Amino acid sequence: VSNLTGALASGEELGSAEYWVRHVREAVRFSDGLGALHAAGATVFVEVGPGGALSAMGAETLPDAAFVPVLRADRAEERSFVEGVARAWTLGVAVDWAQVFEGTGASRVDLPTYAFQRQRYWLEVTPGVKGDLGSVGLLPTEHPLLGAAMDLPDSDGVVFTGRLSLRTHPWLADHVVAGAVLLPGTAFVELAVRAGDQVGCDGVEELTLQAPLVLAEQGGVRLRLTVGEPDGTGRRALNVYSRRESAASEEAWTCHATGVLTAGGARSATDLAVWPPAGAAVVETAGLYDAPADAGYGYGPVFQGVRAAWRRGDEVFAEVALDEEQQEEAARFGVHPALLDAALHGLRLGGFFSDDRARLPFAWRGVTLHAVGAAALRVRLAPAGADAVSVTVADGAGQPVATVDALVTRVIDPEQLKLAAAAAAARGAHGDELFRVEWTALRREVLDEAGASGTVGTYEDLGALTEAAPDLVVCRFSTPATAPGGTAEAARTAVRDAAALVREWLADERFAGSRLVLVTRGAVAAGAGESVGDLAAAAVWGLLRSAQTENPGRFVLVDTDGEDVSSAALASVLAASDEPQLAVRGGEVRVPRVVSAVPSGREKAPSWGGAEGRGTVLVTGATGALGGLVARHLVVEHGVRELLLVSRRGVAAEGAEA
Repeated sequence: VSNLTGALASGEELGSAEYWVRHVREAVRFSDGLGALHAAGATVFVEVGPGGALSAMGAETLPDAAFVPVLRADRAEERSFVEGVARAWTLGVAVDWAQVFEGTGASRVDLPTYAFQRQRYWLEVTPGVKGDLGSVGLLPTEHPLLGAAMDLPDSDGVVFTGRLSLRTHPWLADHVVAGAVLLPGTAFVELAVRAGDQVGCDGVEELTLQAPLVLAEQGGVRLRLTVGEPDGTGRRALNVYSRRESAASEEAWTCHATGVLTAGGARSATDLAVWPPAGAAVVETAGLYDAPADAGYGYGPVFQGVRAAWRRGDEVFAEVALDEEQQEEAARFGVHPALLDAALHGLRLGGFFSDDRARLPFAWRGVTLHAVGAAALRVRLAPAGADAVSVTVADGAGQPVATVDALVTRVIDPEQLKLAAAAAAARGAHGDELFRVEWTALRREVLDEAGASGTVGTYEDLGALTEAAPDLVVCRFSTPATAPGGTAEAARTAVRDAAALVREWLADERFAGSRLVLVTRGAVAAGAGESVGDLAAAAVWGLLRSAQTENPGRFVLVDTDGEDVSSAALASVLAASDEPQLAVRGGEVRVPRVVSAVPSGREKAPSWGGAEGRGTVLVTGATGALGGLVARHLVVEHGVRELLLVSRRGVAAEGAEA
């Protein structure tokens, strides 16, 4: 088939010099050529070349045909060749296997004598499809992440439902950040776009991610996506929630994203037909997925989609494609989340950020979808403000697929994600298990690598730091042993002072790259037998934990015992550790970790009563209905004899005496 005419070529035509002159000068009729072959009965196309670019474009042109590349740029030649030939064979192509393996030393072996083939009898249900939804009053969405929708009778709002797990959506297991399997931020965009389609909104004005959605190896999570009724301009509020499927009905839902959908606000987009872009220099991508692993990313094959990249000034261009196994799934999405996620990987090639710390999408603005079902994309990334980029993606022919006016990213806290992953895994195995915080010694290798260096100065306040801000600013936060108004007033004063310091720190751009270390004494119980000695300082810790959550990497909380050996240990470890919270006791540096509250081996917990359980049990809210039930249960079932019952109204509450 001729690439010049897109039709079957004759020997006379191919023997003409004029034909080959036109072949060099005129357009390649690739799509027409595939159509001619398909019309002639071809259903399997084997790409013989250095990569799989033609197969990706062919899959868009002929979705009913199969395309098999025998070489891939990112894979070993021998393995890629054998896999390609094997796939062609499974599609019905005759293969001379003796010729394939000639000279390799391969030989035939006998199969096991037992019937090793396995047959499943359970029906495999495609994610997002759950039988006759109309019979239970729901509307089908025909989307892999959303199962159904229902209109609200008292408003013009809509609720969408879905379920996610690594069993039903195994491709999500390839999106690992800091050891946690996360639903990618691009999946939230896909959910918002699909919900907008259902309610007649053609754009996502904004979408802000509030909390990561961690998926456990076992079990799944329920999704709820709510779309409010339109305001006077056609805008609708959007919220995305999840809750583990084994949760009790009273367990709260977690809000992961909030946003606004718009109607009639779709933006036009420029195409990327000229490719590679004029004036762009090639960027090496061979080690792109090695460096992110060191920074906390752990992308599997499905998310390793970058095939080539270029740079022009402060713009980055890239070619991305879905893993072969996901290409058929692309048609069921607006833009497959793994493909759109890969489109953002070029951010690590363009020097958009000042450091290599792991980042995740935080806020999307002005998202418009122009075409659906692409399996390969052309991408343009360009700066759009502080920590923000604009994103333009097109299909293999350069026609617009989606545009994002601005995507804002944020640095992630790897430790928080690791703890979230551990908690999700524990919930999957023991849904109702309790957890507690345990202070453990910091790893020895961290302490060995630590070493304080540089210049140390003492300043009266932040305003006195007139020169370039240092890497670390240490503030010793102490409260008087006795204060007018007692402990309560001391706590109020301490929290007010800490809040003022935090606001001043965040407002001063000189400290944008620095960390503020607040040192307290007796604010936390960081070991066996310890108690909180300074309640006002404990309140400061509560405030600063919230500030840490909202501003990752900007604050460090440290609690010491005041000993000289502890001060020396602290000075060295701060230079090497990124831990947000530390406690130093007798020179030993400790960090908080979430652990199971159930003893190892899941032994029976000690009795509340008897010799081991003597003591007083505190019940708060004790004069309410639930408090009374708890108190009675402790006495009757656990033999507790000493109770301290407290509540807001105390003995003035109705029924308190009883």
